[in-house]
Amino acid sequence: MLRVTDPEPDELLPVKVDVLRVVEVGIALWVVALIVTLVIPSLHSGDRDWWPWTCATGAGLGALGWAYVRRGRGNASAA
Repeated sequence: MLRVTDPEPDELLPVKVDVLRVVEVGIALWVVALIVTLVIPSLHSGDRDWWPWTCATGAGLGALGWAYVRRGRGNASAA
């Protein structure tokens, strides 16, 4: 009988991510989407009149998240 013994796998370490930068990019994308929906009339008229409000809400909630992470409470290092 052939027996293969694998060495112990290396311990996986968490990936370091700049969470503040991720939130900033998300806010920027929501702002770009807001500008696009306001510039193109067919994207904010008729049945799509709620699209700009969705973009504004995304940017606003992103700003709240940015403030939360900036304060340091959104980081897992203190957990």
